[in-house]
Amino acid sequence: MARSELETRISHDISPVGAARQLLRESYEADAEAFRQGADVRALVHARANTVDRVLELVWNRYPFARSPDIALVAVGGYGRGELHPHSDIDLLILTRHGIEAGWQEDLSAFVTLLWDLKLDIGHSVRSMDESIAAAREDITILTNLLETRTIAGPDALRAELSDKVYSDDVSTDRQYFLAKRAEQKRRHKKYGHTEYNLEPNVKGSPGALRDIQTIGWITKRHFGLQNIADLTRFSILTSEEHEILYRGETFLWRLRYGLQLVADRNENRLLFDYQRTLAEMLGYHDEGKRLGVELMMQQYYRTVLALAELADVILQYYDEAILTGDGEDEIRPLNNRFQIRNRYIEAVNNQVFAYAPYAIMEIFVLMAQHPEIKGIRATTIRSMRAHRHLIDDAFRSDLAVTTLFMELLRTPHALDKTLSAMKKYSVLGRYLPEFGQIIGQMQHDLFHIFTVDTHTMRVIRNMSQLANGEAESDDYPLALKLINRLPKLETLYIAGLYHDVAKGRGGDHSELGAIDAEAFCRRHHLSERDTQLVSWLVENHLLMSMTAQRKDISDPDIIQGFARAMPSQAHLDYLYILTVCDISATNPKLWNTWRATLLRQLYVEAKRALRRGTDNPLTRQDWIRATREEAREILHKQNISDEDIDRVWNTVDEDYFLQDSTVDIAWQTAAIVSHGDDPDPLVLIRDTRGGPTDGYSQIIIYVKNRVALFAATTAVLEQLNLNIVDARINSSDDGPYSISSYVVLDEQGQPLGVDPARKERVRRRLVEELDNPEDYPDIIHRRTPRQLKHFAFPTEVTLSNDTINQRTVMEVITPDRPGLLARIGQVLLEHRVRLTNAKIATLGERVEDVFFITDEHGAPLRDADTCQALQQDLTKMLDDIQ
Repeated sequence: MARSELETRISHDISPVGAARQLLRESYEADAEAFRQGADVRALVHARANTVDRVLELVWNRYPFARSPDIALVAVGGYGRGELHPHSDIDLLILTRHGIEAGWQEDLSAFVTLLWDLKLDIGHSVRSMDESIAAAREDITILTNLLETRTIAGPDALRAELSDKVYSDDVSTDRQYFLAKRAEQKRRHKKYGHTEYNLEPNVKGSPGALRDIQTIGWITKRHFGLQNIADLTRFSILTSEEHEILYRGETFLWRLRYGLQLVADRNENRLLFDYQRTLAEMLGYHDEGKRLGVELMMQQYYRTVLALAELADVILQYYDEAILTGDGEDEIRPLNNRFQIRNRYIEAVNNQVFAYAPYAIMEIFVLMAQHPEIKGIRATTIRSMRAHRHLIDDAFRSDLAVTTLFMELLRTPHALDKTLSAMKKYSVLGRYLPEFGQIIGQMQHDLFHIFTVDTHTMRVIRNMSQLANGEAESDDYPLALKLINRLPKLETLYIAGLYHDVAKGRGGDHSELGAIDAEAFCRRHHLSERDTQLVSWLVENHLLMSMTAQRKDISDPDIIQGFARAMPSQAHLDYLYILTVCDISATNPKLWNTWRATLLRQLYVEAKRALRRGTDNPLTRQDWIRATREEAREILHKQNISDEDIDRVWNTVDEDYFLQDSTVDIAWQTAAIVSHGDDPDPLVLIRDTRGGPTDGYSQIIIYVKNRVALFAATTAVLEQLNLNIVDARINSSDDGPYSISSYVVLDEQGQPLGVDPARKERVRRRLVEELDNPEDYPDIIHRRTPRQLKHFAFPTEVTLSNDTINQRTVMEVITPDRPGLLARIGQVLLEHRVRLTNAKIATLGERVEDVFFITDEHGAPLRDADTCQALQQDLTKMLDDIQ
């Protein structure tokens, strides 16, 4: 049906709902198709508003009150700007001159009810002129909405009169409004973690996104009485280049928001994982090499909001000076011939400083590092720097004055991450280090890397800086705090941190490629050969320590010896430990916990011992076992436990038991088992690491009759109890009647059970009840897979390799995370009569990378190819079938 005919029906049919819905639906579908075909999003946003305008006007005019000069239908807020995305709120004000007149109430109620029948997302208020002014005085949000109004139906004079009053100082002064909006922005930025780089950003509310653009517009309109933000150029607040940045950035964000609401089919502003891939495809982003289309879309988003955040700094600083301090006398303090501090902001003494002394582009950041009282860079200097950033070329990068300044920046004691972040924000760092520029805004579409590569890098530098300045929590990083003060040159650590992930996304091994870039940086900055080789080695090996600690059996002397052999010196080990700690802590807030800290510390200590002995004189397995047994026996003798009782326990486990635990733990477990005696119930011990109830992890020891289903049953129970298993060991002799199992667990918040003693006891009782009889072993649990995990499905990978030295098979399982995972793996091992001796559990976001050390039922490695293939196939099928 033609639009004109539908409009006629809306005006004259007894009920306009059907015709109005049809007009809105047809318009929506036509606009959606036009968007998919690449139509101008600005035209579509305004067209949507025009369509809704027309429908509301026709419906309004059906009622008698529409002919009164004392009532009008007014669009406010975003709709008042004439902007409407597919499912955006439609904010309306029914404005009266003196209040609701007799006879209007019933018709107004019918009008509002009809709007709801149209299924529009309507937000409305009914206020008189005086009530509107009073509400604007009391509520900054209402005042802001009334700064942007359009008359939909009725006399425009009412709206014009309201607008004049709203813009007056009687409602809010320029100063009051600016302070209120700035405080509102700070609260909003805090809500989103003060970062533009959220994994699932809000295209409306996140820092640098649409709300920041709108905030600039609101402050501008209140300050100048402007109706169009483009008019800012008339007041020399925005240069033509800045206006172009603002316009392009807003257009890009509009495209994201418009497409997002089409994909979600509702008023959605969050770029959730549920929608990102579909939206990227809709907007024409395609995979390029190893870079996914969705990653390219998100990189453009992050770079756009970073540029908008820089521009917002300039404009809001202008208003800060014009509105808050415009009438005061400036406080100026010279720094040198090129820079001075004005009211705590650093500025160039004139706009040509960067032209005649390009090295000053680097110098300004060094001065900021040396003068912590500086609040930021003055807006005029930011503009001047932007105008001269093209001078950062190969000649600039090789200029001795510039390279010397950058090294001085790295050596200046201060919060280095803040200075480097400012350099990144003002597009200096990415130009000075083009290899770093490539990773700005680069994200990895997973739940493990929750920051973009550049943000992660800045967080690594922040961790290093806080350690160096003594600001890090001593309970979280005791060894790192001790070691960092021994490092001969902190700048080498910072450079390694800056370059450790710089080659991500290029294809190939990013560690090897990054090492090449790091070496080139060191040579360009005239580091010594020794320091150059150290930095390059650190970048190339920055994953070695974490991979060894988290995926290998570091109680094995051969693993320790191999790791120590890779260390050129004790200094290399010290540097690598600190880099590893800072890297893990900066990857994901949930990743760093006391268990990982313990693993790294243990690896560091054992490697240090190996280096002292000399890598040519390794401690053999038998030497290690003999020394452990002697030390543990000595501890037990002091507790009056006889050799007969000790041997009765130790004869039930194999030799690996004495590689896997400290002598104190072995003595504690042995004493408890001796005390348990012939009690038929399982012995369950739970102990937190030392350091307080909220520091560490919980270790669960289970002494029970040797049963092949033990691992599957125990992991099922622990997962039912919502405990995260991070390590598991099963110890028993080939023919022994008992086994000693050890599990390291954390609760949902990554804390030990000591934070809740009652829960610890509930866990102990539940394990005793469930494990006392094999027939009571629970069924595999079924819990709903969390929303985010569902969007990262990938096929399970199972690889098997034999460890000939330790006579066992190493099974690596890489699979999506989901509830009940370990219990299902245990079930498959049980079905194949495979014994589990040790497990390293690592959950990395949506991705599980677990390593299991297994043998056949006789304690030998799996050697038969058909057996290995069957195990792989059954594990893959079992895990990929989990919903």
